[in-house]
Amino acid sequence: MDTRQLAAFCAVVERKSFSEAAERLGVTQPAVSQQIRSLEERLGQQLLDRSGRRVEPTEAGNRLYRSAQRLLALERQLLEEVAGGAEGPLQGQLAIGASTGPGGTVVPVLLCEFADANPEVTVDLTISDTQRIVEQVARRELELGVVGATPRQRAGAYEPFFRDEVVLVCPPEHHFAGKTIAVDDLRGEQLIVMQEGAGVRQVIEDELRAAGKRLRELDVRLELGLQESAKSAVEAGHGVTFISKTAVERELDEGTLAEARVRGLEPSREISLVRAAGRVSTRVADAFVEFARDRL
Repeated sequence: MDTRQLAAFCAVVERKSFSEAAERLGVTQPAVSQQIRSLEERLGQQLLDRSGRRVEPTEAGNRLYRSAQRLLALERQLLEEVAGGAEGPLQGQLAIGASTGPGGTVVPVLLCEFADANPEVTVDLTISDTQRIVEQVARRELELGVVGATPRQRAGAYEPFFRDEVVLVCPPEHHFAGKTIAVDDLRGEQLIVMQEGAGVRQVIEDELRAAGKRLRELDVRLELGLQESAKSAVEAGHGVTFISKTAVERELDEGTLAEARVRGLEPSREISLVRAAGRVSTRVADAFVEFARDRL
């Protein structure tokens, strides 16, 4: 089977657009359309539904997509091994995803340093919520994922990556700043929390539960989807929030935010690395993981 046709098909499915797929592949849109037509003629099946605003795979297309991802991954691995083997400079692409916490702080820096050290490697980083990153890894759209929570749906193989401390932050002039407070002191404050399903929120709910408290007992008026949103709201004086310390280190150093401790709570979370179960890891992916562990 012509893997160029499969690559074009997978690009269209992932981008939901012939033009965006062509841009990603570095070819013309007519070339992508011809590859898809040839593939549909060979298989005798319509693979894409072109009737809506966005291109979507048909049922047959979904079946082909899952298998094509595995075949293309094997092809990349084969080419990498033939071109470089276990020796010589790293070559190839690293498709990696990260949830919004680590994806907004630690992971981009690591990837930039890794790319600088390996100029023949290209990096493609996807930022999304934990569940979507895990799903993309399981579908083999991404080779690695870095997530701040382990979903109950065990769709991949997880391993510890690094620990992330979660802290309570407030404006520097706030009466909590630099102090250790009781959990009950939070009742009189407007608490800003991440949305349901966010890794930081899950950690805080678990810590409160262990202390005999519930999040709903506190004054939660704002639920914001991103750590960056919560951080901005606190800086503007709209409340206090629990947040990953790596997300606010610069603000704490510059004094635009202050840290407080909550007696009886020691919130932290394991940032995990997720891979598709049974997937053979590439040399580039293994090299990045080793590179990152040396720096974390």
